[in-house]
Amino acid sequence: MSLADGLLEELVDALAGRVITEPTSMEAYRRDQCLVAVAGRPLAVVRAGDAADVVTVLTIADQHAAPVVIRGAGTGLAGAANALDGCIVLDVSRLTALTIDPVARTATVGPGVLNADLDAAAREHGLFYAPDPGSRAISSIGGNIATNAGGMCCAKYGVTADHTLALTVVLAGGETIRTGRATHKDVAGLDLTRLVVGSEGTLGVVVEATVRLLPASPGTATAALTFPTVAAAVEAVLAIERVARPSAVELMDETTVRAVNLMTRMGLDEVPTLLVVTDGSDHAAEIAAVVEVAAAHGALAAFHTDDTDEGTALMEARRVALTALERLGTTLLDDVCVPIHRLPDLEARIAKAAAEHGVTVGVFGHAADGNLHPTIVYDATEAGAAERAYACFDQIVLAAIDLGGTVSGEHGIGSLKIDYLERQVGAAERALMHRIKTAFDPSGILNPGRGY
Repeated sequence: MSLADGLLEELVDALAGRVITEPTSMEAYRRDQCLVAVAGRPLAVVRAGDAADVVTVLTIADQHAAPVVIRGAGTGLAGAANALDGCIVLDVSRLTALTIDPVARTATVGPGVLNADLDAAAREHGLFYAPDPGSRAISSIGGNIATNAGGMCCAKYGVTADHTLALTVVLAGGETIRTGRATHKDVAGLDLTRLVVGSEGTLGVVVEATVRLLPASPGTATAALTFPTVAAAVEAVLAIERVARPSAVELMDETTVRAVNLMTRMGLDEVPTLLVVTDGSDHAAEIAAVVEVAAAHGALAAFHTDDTDEGTALMEARRVALTALERLGTTLLDDVCVPIHRLPDLEARIAKAAAEHGVTVGVFGHAADGNLHPTIVYDATEAGAAERAYACFDQIVLAAIDLGGTVSGEHGIGSLKIDYLERQVGAAERALMHRIKTAFDPSGILNPGRGY
């Protein structure tokens, strides 16, 4: 019997009915939403039904030194959940327990709970869950934790790590640890919770998380502001930050708006657009200040509303931006972040890269915190198009580093950006990350070669 056969036999014996080995059935588990990242062929897929199944998988895998790739909803955008040849894909999407504690203002959730479902459950108690990635309707809390996901409101409310209080994590070999406390403050020992959040499945498998909830806002207001150029819109962002503290300032360039119109028939003006949301007791006054500043910075038009449904409809245009661009061709999505005051420089470098390589780039993202998603659109059947797209991608990523920014603001490194990481963090720092991984995962079986 081969090592692979022995491993499969143990898995099937221990987890009857939850192991998939048929190649066609496993195809759906081979990759996340980063279609340009390499995906291998797994030995098996295990659909865990509870935390005990996770313990069993990691115990068996460690004994056989078999690589394990953890998968949730599969909405990742950096290839971190793509299968490796001969690996076990561990699917935790069925771990969907959800409990709200309205007194403590916390929720305890399984990794398979969708972000939007958690928020909806919290709102039944007058609370809300702040991290709100554009994919919130389909992305899971486990994946959000793995990448330390941000979203539209994170400039004001913070990213996933800022709302994660405690975790239950299964380590390689099957040992279960609990990190953090459900308190507002905790400085006892090293912060293992913050270490696990953003580790992209390389340190352990999160099987339960306790997260912080906030009181729901008494009201919101939304403005749609149009500008003659992206540069003018970006300059307005800096001015808006001086007069208000919006919960979201989202940018879409004309290419992105045009794509959204083609898909949704929303009839938006096809010019660079800022979508701004204010909340709290002063939301009306803040949105008025935003509109006034936008006008002073050359806004072509301004529409604002305090109607929740109208505001949600406007923001939906931004949430579907990537999907709309994907309809135009093959996409290579970037995720770079710079200090907010360097946004004008980043915008200029993106435009320069697009022109030099002769590619279309749709720019959208979270302007309030300097996190943009320049999305390169190309025809994969055209000779040389892919090479030009990757050259443009490379130039944009290096520009972010040069401007004092980061190669990833929220999507993670995965396999897509592994070659850029050392340029940003340094060789000694990256080596330290590897030593930390070894402490958590001595056999190196958890998502090897990803993240760092």
